Amino acid sequence: MMERLKEVLESKRDEYVKYLSELIAMDTQDLGHGIAGGREKEGQEYLIRLLEEMRADQIERDPMTEETIAASIEKYGEGNPGHDYKDRFNVYAVFKGQGSKSLMFNGHMDTMPPGDESLWNVPPHAPEIADGKLFGLGAADMKGGLMASVMAVKLLKDAGISLPLNVLICSVCDEEGGGNGSIQAVMRGKRADGVVVCEPTSGELILAHMGFVFMKVRIAGKSNHSGAKWLGVSAIEKAIKIIERLNELEHGWLLKFKHSLLPAPNLNVGTIHGGSAGSTVAGDCEFDMCIHYLPGLMSHKQVADEVTDEIRRLAESDLWLREHMPEISIYQAGGPFEMEKGPFVDSFERAFEKAEGKPVAIKGSPAGCDSRLWRNIAGCPTIQFGPGNLEQCHSVNEYIQIEEYLKAIHIYAQLILDWGKENRTDE
Repeated sequence: MMERLKEVLESKRDEYVKYLSELIAMDTQDLGHGIAGGREKEGQEYLIRLLEEMRADQIERDPMTEETIAASIEKYGEGNPGHDYKDRFNVYAVFKGQGSKSLMFNGHMDTMPPGDESLWNVPPHAPEIADGKLFGLGAADMKGGLMASVMAVKLLKDAGISLPLNVLICSVCDEEGGGNGSIQAVMRGKRADGVVVCEPTSGELILAHMGFVFMKVRIAGKSNHSGAKWLGVSAIEKAIKIIERLNELEHGWLLKFKHSLLPAPNLNVGTIHGGSAGSTVAGDCEFDMCIHYLPGLMSHKQVADEVTDEIRRLAESDLWLREHMPEISIYQAGGPFEMEKGPFVDSFERAFEKAEGKPVAIKGSPAGCDSRLWRNIAGCPTIQFGPGNLEQCHSVNEYIQIEEYLKAIHIYAQLILDWGKENRTDE
């Protein structure tokens, strides 16, 4: 059976690559991390047509709603409010197999914006193959993984192998906005006996990722002409004092918290804006930061409280800040993910080794994704594996190695067969 799959995969490689290339050619970017909307519609419509051609047993469109996200925030503390959902919808499909066991492949249709397009060697939505790589926005993050999961079903069908279980395809929008698409899918009751989140993993099996909290800090100063600087209060200088104190907090985390699969927790100040002119003492300043924290050892509340307390303690010790307390807000967040070894992980390890002839390396990822939602809220056994690598995500001249994409199709197909092996009748 494995030889049959390899033969069909080789004979169909150009067709399978064509489907991915056509999807990359469509602009499906998130706008303003989803707050300003998203362009996923064309890609989702394309996927529906493909699923119809493949004779999926069920196909469902699920329009995004603010009410669903609000309910998730209230119940689970997961969700990012205030996004524009015009023309944005998830797509769910079911390919029915033998028995009642199920396997879901989860992927997101949205991409980040391309940034400065003049830096791209080819236009972001004009996919091009060179040196065994398929270039284009979303190739790795994560149209490659999403399409590989669909093609795994097609590979089995093309090889004349019946599905031993029900395969669910879950294509969501607004992942780059903090995971709202998968949050809605979970809130709609979508579940499976095993879930594969098809994010790029550099050929490794990801069983843990860090949680994340995005925070904004606003500081008020007192502006005046810089020639009499002593009469003013620089908000920029106060911001620097706060950042230095937060660096000390991060250092304490580095010493205290360790995880076998993940790097140490970290706090990154990513943007800072303040003042109006070089000749004016800055009357305002604000900075944005992202904190990544570890599963099991740390929590969203702990991180937010520690950062807030540290800033307030510093402010209390400063004559100006004591009377002009910094404003602190959280504008995006997501929990961590961790999956223990067990039957589903064992099944993937067998499938990978059968397809690749070697054991899969098990790692953790510093980047958060939808894995947390399927494990923490839906309660499904969940793993993270897909073609491409993290370095290509959100980068200029994004690409995916074609061979890695094809390998993922084969590995996913083997997983379908292994996870449903007790139902197979075509051994």
